[in-house]
Amino acid sequence: MDTENSRKRRRRYDAALKAQIVAECGQPGASVANVAMAHGINANIVHGWRKLARQADAAGAPVRFVPVTVAPACREPVDERSIEVELRRGSITIKLSWPMSAAMDLSAWMRELLR
Repeated sequence: MDTENSRKRRRRYDAALKAQIVAECGQPGASVANVAMAHGINANIVHGWRKLARQADAAGAPVRFVPVTVAPACREPVDERSIEVELRRGSITIKLSWPMSAAMDLSAWMRELLR
């Protein structure tokens, strides 16, 4: 038996394919296991690629500031019921008061925020 030929060789994947698969995993409703299976790759390999992509994004991405318009401190009394949302991430806290009549807008906003 020729051990040289019977040994499995590692498969190599080019950067474009890795990027495509990682992007597919980032789509809403996508499952890493399903994406990996569709490409004939073990899900653990794809999880590793996603981890490397996150690390590369965190290391190479410059911090960007987004301009924000701050409303005046005085508020007019609101007769309508509202939805109160408090978001915390590390030392940052954001508090929102959203009108109940625009609940679907809040839903869309939060879906985009949590992507």
